[in-house]
Amino acid sequence: MTPTKSIGDQRHLFDLPRDVAYLNCAYMGPMMRQAAELCAEGARRKLQPWRLSSADFFDQPERVRSLFAQLVNGDADGVAIVPSASYGITIAARNLPAGPGREILVLADQFPSNVYPWRKLAAQTGARITTVTLSPDMLPTESVLNAVTENTAIIAVPNALWTNGALLDLAAIGRRAREVGAALVVDASQSIGAMPFDAAEIQPDILITATYKWILGPYNMALAWIAPKWRDGEPVEETWLGRAGSENFARLIDYTDVYQTGARRFDVGERSNFTLMPALIATLEQLLDWGVDAISATLSARNAALARRLGELGFTCPEEPWRAPHYLTARAPAGAPGDLLTRLTTRNVHVSQRGEHLRITPHLYNDAEDEARLLHALAEMI
Repeated sequence: MTPTKSIGDQRHLFDLPRDVAYLNCAYMGPMMRQAAELCAEGARRKLQPWRLSSADFFDQPERVRSLFAQLVNGDADGVAIVPSASYGITIAARNLPAGPGREILVLADQFPSNVYPWRKLAAQTGARITTVTLSPDMLPTESVLNAVTENTAIIAVPNALWTNGALLDLAAIGRRAREVGAALVVDASQSIGAMPFDAAEIQPDILITATYKWILGPYNMALAWIAPKWRDGEPVEETWLGRAGSENFARLIDYTDVYQTGARRFDVGERSNFTLMPALIATLEQLLDWGVDAISATLSARNAALARRLGELGFTCPEEPWRAPHYLTARAPAGAPGDLLTRLTTRNVHVSQRGEHLRITPHLYNDAEDEARLLHALAEMI
């Protein structure tokens, strides 16, 4: 088997000053310079609306569907363009069945966007929420599989948990879901773009990801892939773009109850965002050009080396396969200052803190100098 290639330093594609070490992609992935320029060009076209045509409402969204389908090994007809992960989860909660005596399974400390809609659904239907607490002594996937029962109606989980990067084997969870007749809903905002995702193997009922993290795209956009069995469901909005024949602006008053094909009915209103859509297209093209397998392998090797160096300083870092390869968290040694995050920020070293752990999430725009600045700063503080 040919080993996956490693990707070299890509810092030149981003607007990152040399005196800034930004190792916080799980919080907000920076857009590339090219993507930002395309946003500006889109805004300039809105300054001169006569430059926009009816094709602009349809061609770019269809390009996004095609690119995202390639990224997750799904079909373009199943892709919906939405404004946020919470919007996508709401689509799922509106269409998946639950009822008295049935369970909706979530993880402890799961991101709120993938909790609140399920709490509302449980209150409306009489279902109950089952919360799985992960243990550092057991692989996260085992904890989830052990919690699934014949009463499980919906398994709503991330691919990588946002607080600590706990990694779930979604293929195994998908198989178990199908065994008990449960729906699988995946919020992959903390993994798509940095880890391979195979919709054909995992068979999620609904997959959702925000685009502003590991996809390195714009804020206020998200993408969903919806399995064929749910594509005739109820959308959150009744948009004119979601109806058959909407390409013909002259005949929009020929009202119809027929929707566009596939998952297009679930698109948010004004999905054709002329400012953000070109940036998202450029970003998805770049991810596919790099190759997600290569991105994942590169980040895995870098994080493994960084974890070893942090261990030498007394930090404790979960190892693969407990954590996702692109995700690193570090618990400080006893006696370390309680304000490490603030001290790092004052040195222009940017990470996050979640609970008792520093969350360190570099990407291809980081290099050895960024890592050295982090390690040097921590060594001086502890």
